[in-house]
Amino acid sequence: MNWWLEACKAPSEEARQQAEARQLQLTKPTGSLSELERTAVLLAALQHQAKPEINQPWIAVFAGDHGVMEENISAYPQAVTRQMLQNFASGGACISVIAKEYNAALQVIDCGSVGGAYEYAGVERHCIIPGTANFAKQAAMTEQQCMQAMNLGRLSADKALQQGASIYVAGEMGIGNTCSASAVACLLLNEPAEQLTGVGTGIRAEQLAHKKDVINQALALHQDYAGHDAFKALCAVGGLEIAAMAGAYIRCAQIGLPVVVDGFISTVSALAAVRMNPAVRGWMLFGHQSAEYGHRRLLDELQAEPLLKLNLRLGEGSGAGAALGLIKLACSLHNNMATFAEAAVIGEKV
Repeated sequence: MNWWLEACKAPSEEARQQAEARQLQLTKPTGSLSELERTAVLLAALQHQAKPEINQPWIAVFAGDHGVMEENISAYPQAVTRQMLQNFASGGACISVIAKEYNAALQVIDCGSVGGAYEYAGVERHCIIPGTANFAKQAAMTEQQCMQAMNLGRLSADKALQQGASIYVAGEMGIGNTCSASAVACLLLNEPAEQLTGVGTGIRAEQLAHKKDVINQALALHQDYAGHDAFKALCAVGGLEIAAMAGAYIRCAQIGLPVVVDGFISTVSALAAVRMNPAVRGWMLFGHQSAEYGHRRLLDELQAEPLLKLNLRLGEGSGAGAALGLIKLACSLHNNMATFAEAAVIGEKV
């Protein structure tokens, strides 16, 4: 039942050493490309080849609605979740444009939104439940529902690998999900809402104060059940899409598919995944540091250094998608720069 506890694939130490050796021979001062060098070497180890490639990115956007919306914690109505699902699939959303720019596959998955049956071309509908319960009053999900959500992430990762994906990005959509993500982070880090709660979609100061109160109320309600158990934290205050991303991250590590983590909500899922299976951490690159309050704290907990800092706070996988260009560049520089010998350049002091 607990498939997420299964072992992760091991990176190739041989490929890492070969990539590091190549970096020493490229026509540049050693270490001068810094994070670009480290990114290429990491991907070489993860892809088990001295020259890594990012030819087929896979972007999966998971969506779900949140019962905590009853507490008036968002600037947008819940109907926006489904409206954006259609926008993703029809090519009008930010992540849709990014996917087209990098020739990435875009998978849109409805884990459980509010409303009746529908059919949108390009949207995979898996209505586990029509949105979570209000976690200020009861657990957001049962353990079975949370397992089902995680399994959607697992299936997405498997599909990506079967389709030849070289790297995986998970994004999310769900009005109210920064509130849920903040609550999960608070349980995992044993910190109050004040330390990890931001404005999300842009609420006013008084709404932010209310949002923090709602989260602290939920923490008091669920602390005895959840403790510091990541799976139980997802059940207690998480979202279907947050659990699905955690499942996707774990499965990617198990099948050997590198991932690029997006912003605040995705990083909460990443932290939950690492708490559930620590070896997952080794398969993660971090696309950016968002402007959402608390994201830096999560990155520090994961000992992660993001590639970009553009003050984004959109979600959808957009920051990780933006970083794909930089990751592709890191690979191209690593693979295509001349060595000192090839360029007939003296590489050592004489």
